[in-house]
Amino acid sequence: MVTSSGRVSGVHRIGEPYLDDLPFTTDQLVRLDEALTDATRKSLVRYNIYIGDFGVDPAAGADALFGTTPDAAHSVLIAVLPNQRSIEIRTGRAVAGRVTERITQLGVTAALSSFREGDLIDGLVSALRVMTAAITQN
Repeated sequence: MVTSSGRVSGVHRIGEPYLDDLPFTTDQLVRLDEALTDATRKSLVRYNIYIGDFGVDPAAGADALFGTTPDAAHSVLIAVLPNQRSIEIRTGRAVAGRVTERITQLGVTAALSSFREGDLIDGLVSALRVMTAAITQN
């Protein structure tokens, strides 16, 4: 389930161990959640983050995923594909006038330095902050 702040919430049975190895610490996830919440409140744009793999065609994968995100018309998808060394950003129709290609490029540029150092969370937080600042200045 995706919460209103953009956080993905999961459930497992009481008494059963949680065996999945999470790629991020709790502190990193809290930091990302706070950045998502802050960005959404300031810009009035819903942000969705995806970290994973889309196979051979990252652009087609991002297009397919974006349509399934909550409130896609009013949102932005930032898809990071570490194994493919790719970042795909999609914007909804209702926010396309405010979230321009220039703004998405600023977000990618802000994220790249941290991504190169292997810090996905810091890169995502930087992208969210830069994009939000640019959106609210327009």
